[in-house]
Amino acid sequence: MENCRNFSKIPVKELPPCPVETTLMLISDRWKVLILRDLMPGTKRFGELKKSIGHVTQKVLTANLRDMEAQGLLKRKVYAEVPPRVEYTLTELGYSLKPILDAMGAWGERYKSSIRKM
Repeated sequence: MENCRNFSKIPVKELPPCPVETTLMLISDRWKVLILRDLMPGTKRFGELKKSIGHVTQKVLTANLRDMEAQGLLKRKVYAEVPPRVEYTLTELGYSLKPILDAMGAWGERYKSSIRKM
């Protein structure tokens, strides 16, 4: 597996001592989790991500994608075409977050189910 220390723009010595806090620092933004969710099945273009995520602005989506790329969670590939085509793919490190996203989805389903029973 790729080592997060090789990619993170944050020096290792400045990472929080708590591993939960480190994970939250990387994915705590609402849009980052949705980007991860939408890239788990495979590569997507910018427009596909924007459409599938919904109410995110182009500026915010671009900033989150750049941040995630700098942290080593995804790769960006630009094709020299007119108009330019840009594709995003999760790295091995990004894919390693799948169990966390799966657990979040399962918990969300259980929560929705328990609320209906109240």
